Amino acid sequence: MVGAAMIALAPSGQFSLEWTHSVEHEGWREHWQLTDHHTLRLVGAAVKGSGAGMEPGPGGHFEDGWWVWPTTGPEVPDLELAASGATVSGWTLCSVGCTVIGAQREAPIRIAPCE
Repeated sequence: MVGAAMIALAPSGQFSLEWTHSVEHEGWREHWQLTDHHTLRLVGAAVKGSGAGMEPGPGGHFEDGWWVWPTTGPEVPDLELAASGATVSGWTLCSVGCTVIGAQREAPIRIAPCE
């Protein structure tokens, strides 16, 4: 796989993705969990503010400046993130540490469990 990179996850198998909303210019964060089936499941989300497409989900509460809520999304095999370089920000991917991905124009970024 050309251009592939591996990022170590915390022992819990959790990671977060955070970016700046392109219209509202506010933070958006998603928490993901690696499942026993080698898939990914969205388990929580948060927005810093609200506005165009940024309404908190059911069960949301305000915590440290963020609207935070749990989610019970379906398991997905992978995530594909566009990387146009023309958006407000890249994504900050955090688990053991944090790294910014997709801030420059490049091929789409695929996040998937190792097989």
